[in-house]
Amino acid sequence: MALFKNFSAAVFGIDAHIIHVEVDLSPRPEGAEKIPPITMVGLPDAAVRESRERIRAAINNCGFFFPFQRITVNLAPADIRKEGSAYDLPIAIGILGASGDVRDTYVEESLLVGELSLDGRVRPVKGALSMALKAREAGKKYIFVPCENGHETAVVTGLATYPVATLQEVVDLLNQPELPEPLRVDVAHLFEDSVIEGPDFREIRGQMHVKRAMEVACAGGHNILMIGPPGSGKTMLAKRIPTVLPALTFEEALEVTRIHSVAGLTGANGVVKQRPFRNPHVTVSDAGLIGGGSVPKPGEVSLAHNGVLFLDELPEFDRNALEVMRQPLEDGRVTISRASVSLTFPSRFMLAAAMNPCPCGFFNDPTRECKCSPQQIQRYVSKISGPLLDRIDIHIDVPAVKFQELASDAPGESSGDIRTRVVRARAIQLERFSKENHPTEGVFCNAHMPPRLIRRHCGLDEAGKKLLEKAMARMGLSARAYDRILKVSRTIADLEGADRITPPHLAEAIQYRSLDRSYWQ
Repeated sequence: MALFKNFSAAVFGIDAHIIHVEVDLSPRPEGAEKIPPITMVGLPDAAVRESRERIRAAINNCGFFFPFQRITVNLAPADIRKEGSAYDLPIAIGILGASGDVRDTYVEESLLVGELSLDGRVRPVKGALSMALKAREAGKKYIFVPCENGHETAVVTGLATYPVATLQEVVDLLNQPELPEPLRVDVAHLFEDSVIEGPDFREIRGQMHVKRAMEVACAGGHNILMIGPPGSGKTMLAKRIPTVLPALTFEEALEVTRIHSVAGLTGANGVVKQRPFRNPHVTVSDAGLIGGGSVPKPGEVSLAHNGVLFLDELPEFDRNALEVMRQPLEDGRVTISRASVSLTFPSRFMLAAAMNPCPCGFFNDPTRECKCSPQQIQRYVSKISGPLLDRIDIHIDVPAVKFQELASDAPGESSGDIRTRVVRARAIQLERFSKENHPTEGVFCNAHMPPRLIRRHCGLDEAGKKLLEKAMARMGLSARAYDRILKVSRTIADLEGADRITPPHLAEAIQYRSLDRSYWQ
């Protein structure tokens, strides 16, 4: 057999494309004494081209005869750039198949991915879950992946996963009259032991009003900004948010795992079972935060999808990096365009941010004197633009904790108790949005409601309208802030199990906007 075909996949963004791997063997030129080169076509990058020597060594070290012929490898379609080392395994199988060492019984219905080491071992690849989902969509029945990627792809129903450790093992499987039982993963059991780990809210002394704001934010998926002096507990509070959020559903876990798989962050379990909590350093670039590269890769806002993005010391981040967050905060996705490709990544996350009120941190502090000039304070605060601040639903003041509260032995409310109320409120929201007659644009909590659903589910009585009108006029709030107040009011009502928004719900939501620009004036 001089021509052998099999299938692999290329990942762009978080979506995969089927790649046809065609290998042709042709006689070497008359009198040629050197080993004929392997010619690769189909827009391969440097990593794919240099795989030729890895593949040659892997085939020889596994005890197979490497053909002394001219070898041409075509990766089709030719207009898609091929990157990475995931094509090593299908190319090696193509060469062995063209030499007659591999049967083609299962090849047409299979997808192969994996990097080869020189001794023939199969190394893990990035984006395996996206490849498996595409293989199922394309009608494939089997997927051969490195052992480390096995649990990641086995969660895809309707597709048989065969984890392989060596090239020899792949050849043996493909040459069998019948394939053995594939790897199976009990998805229900997989999420049963998904214990939410992390520090407990019980450890926080005082700050009851901040804990209440955190509960409201988590119940509705709202963005929250904490402002207070150093040492007041802003970071401690933020790091406990994951312990009160609802558990990931299977569909959400698949979305999160696809993104983390592309970034190579799935870990040993293969499937991300807990909501992400991303805490980038203030030196992160706009490409690191939003995503980027010649072929764009997901950034922190996408790695925090269905979870929490915590930005500590918010004004210390680069101004450009903060401004490019507007699109993901508003739309729940981020689009990155390059000359050759434009990719969209999901990025629906809960933003938790913390900052000092001024460079020294003691502006408006009753016990410490602020040493900052008005110009320094203005320059510090101006790093956060009005449009970005508008997109944060809840602003909360975090004062220094008093000695009596720190020294108290009375335990605070646990994360488990708060989480019970949060989960109950989220269940109310899921039931509400599941009854919509029209598509809900992926709405799962109140923070994601578009204007159409705000009008439907956030109606106010006359007293509520008058209260909100006075607040808008007195605080100079924008139309976007108006919508945010209604969404937060709806969440507060859900926490109380109320069908309608009442003035007390509205008043609490309004006071969460009290740290707007007027705070520094």
